[in-house]
Amino acid sequence: MAMTTVQLRPETKKKLDNLKLHPRETYDEVIDRLADAAYDDEDLSDDEHEDIRESENDIKAGRVRSLRDIMKDLGDDQAIRSMVE
Repeated sequence: MAMTTVQLRPETKKKLDNLKLHPRETYDEVIDRLADAAYDDEDLSDDEHEDIRESENDIKAGRVRSLRDIMKDLGDDQAIRSMVE
């Protein structure tokens, strides 16, 4: 198997370390697993397409709420406030 060297910042390497499922999992395995999780080759169903269209129409009509408002309603506005500030 051909090998490639990749340069990572220490912070990125630490994130990859934290994403390992077990200590002996290689970085190649971690990255491959993450790439597989990010890619979905399954076509959307007709219902999913319709849901997307409805959502787009809601956005165009202004029927939206901010994450801050939703978190406030859920009683967790401190968490979102700390993320924004």
